[in-house]
Amino acid sequence: MSNFSILGDWGTTRLRLWGIDRGEMTCGNEGPGIGALTLSPAATLREAMVPFLAVGGLPDRIVLCGMAGARNGLHEASYAECPANADAWASKCARLDFDGVPTTIAAGLAYHDAARQTHDVMRGEETQVFGALLIRPALRRGRHQLLLPGTHSKWVIVDDGCVTAFRTFITGELFALFGQSSLLAIGPARDSGDQADHEAGFVMGLQLAQSGSGLSGALFAARTAQLRQGRSHGWAKSYLSGLLIGHEIAEMASVKAPSPNLTVIAAGGLAQHYLAALTCFGITGNRLDSEACTLAGLNLLGAETTG
Repeated sequence: MSNFSILGDWGTTRLRLWGIDRGEMTCGNEGPGIGALTLSPAATLREAMVPFLAVGGLPDRIVLCGMAGARNGLHEASYAECPANADAWASKCARLDFDGVPTTIAAGLAYHDAARQTHDVMRGEETQVFGALLIRPALRRGRHQLLLPGTHSKWVIVDDGCVTAFRTFITGELFALFGQSSLLAIGPARDSGDQADHEAGFVMGLQLAQSGSGLSGALFAARTAQLRQGRSHGWAKSYLSGLLIGHEIAEMASVKAPSPNLTVIAAGGLAQHYLAALTCFGITGNRLDSEACTLAGLNLLGAETTG
């Protein structure tokens, strides 16, 4: 097996690279996401790799997932059609030579929901899913539901280690857009409120989502609560978060009841927000760390490449 590898998750908003030497992480670096490039993808990757070259020299391989495989990424990788297991996914990865280094770019997953007559895709999350199956072998047996929150949240069904269906919600993207809108613009950013204030706003948003009230009208309450009730900017921001996450969960519950024990693949505060929201809906959630799952999935592709 190779001695020194560079593994990377290249999303729309951020590039993360990890240097792995004989199975141990030796260094890391970050760079701009595919949606925020000022240089070409190739030039951006070269720049982000400079610290690694100083530590480990030229790597034996590079393995990337996420938007690195998009049409505007480093090199386009195809989609594996669902149902897809890890072998089917790995077979669709793109292989190329990048500056003399054998490079693998993960394929995405594509799913056609015949009942809703819609198509869905993911890039990056599938690496976390297959990584999670390695970290927690019990997920490879029977049916399980995984939730991957983020800019585009993914609800994924896995049957005996095979991704059979998934659905996307643009919850994180909406939250970012509303954060720049008139809903929050009237409250000074310094009026952030305290932790109790934030929790109260989040819970209020969840409760409205549970009540079945429409999303559009409930959104405006973030503005009126500041104008008429003296709510802080922090309360309003947390209210929007609870409202959007709550509607995501409520919509999934209206289509098909989520698993009573859902695996959430996320990090830090985002994981806690979703776990708290799921509890309010009577759903027990257990957590896997998203970075650990990403690295496990990337290592799976790396092992497949060298094996």
